[in-house]
Amino acid sequence: MSSYYVPTGGLPGQTELTTGESGRAVFTEAYAVLPRGTMRDIVTSRLPYWDHTRLWVIARPLSGFAETFSWYVVEVAPGGGSDRPDDDPDAEAALLAVAGTASLSLGGVEHRVGPGGYVFVPPGTPWTLHNRGEEPATFHWIRKAYERVDGVEVPEPFVVQEQDVAIEPMPDTDGAWGTQRFVDPLDVRHDMHVNIVTFEPGGAIPFPETHVMEHGLYVLEGKAVYLLNQDWVEVQAGDFMWLRAFCPQACYAGGPGRFRYLLYKDVNRHPRLHV
Repeated sequence: MSSYYVPTGGLPGQTELTTGESGRAVFTEAYAVLPRGTMRDIVTSRLPYWDHTRLWVIARPLSGFAETFSWYVVEVAPGGGSDRPDDDPDAEAALLAVAGTASLSLGGVEHRVGPGGYVFVPPGTPWTLHNRGEEPATFHWIRKAYERVDGVEVPEPFVVQEQDVAIEPMPDTDGAWGTQRFVDPLDVRHDMHVNIVTFEPGGAIPFPETHVMEHGLYVLEGKAVYLLNQDWVEVQAGDFMWLRAFCPQACYAGGPGRFRYLLYKDVNRHPRLHV
């Protein structure tokens, strides 16, 4: 059974220490960690054409850091939503619902999307989202400017339930480390991958991954010790890690349950040589 951490906002009490839950926040030249305690009411944003909706912007392109994507955690109140969610014709999106139920229209097809619902929206595809229920609907929204290639078609939209996507074990891990891939990694139509990575207790990435892909990692469940550049950092459900290209990374899952995170990375395109 999958579980998903859902931020609820609020504010800490005036008697709480600054070095408490949110005191683990750090921003370096190689990585950033936004603990779940930083996602409070006073740091939420609003968007044009979205009614009764607030969001935590936890990543945005920053020159000299990570430049390919933005990431929101969006909370839509009952009766809220949008018929005009994104005016950028180049923006593609991946959505993962984590609480409540939303009514989604994607390319003219209607869907009901609840926890674990994963949505891919290609650039230029019309979509709407509304909360017609009685509880807030919360989802992750990852956006990237799609990089078109002459002769390569834009991929089609789709909606899938993450529980229906098999966990593919990494080689020689006896199932302790696996990935749910929502698109075929060999499909070069896609220029971003958004996956769910799962570690059983004691599972590990046993070497410092060091690569050109930028990363966002939102912890959905569990806890771990994560290597970020030269630092070992404890993370738990609700924390967000933001890594620039070539930042070394590894982890040990801490138990007692599974450690799972939603992962973004840019793929399948030449690095840009001209701005």
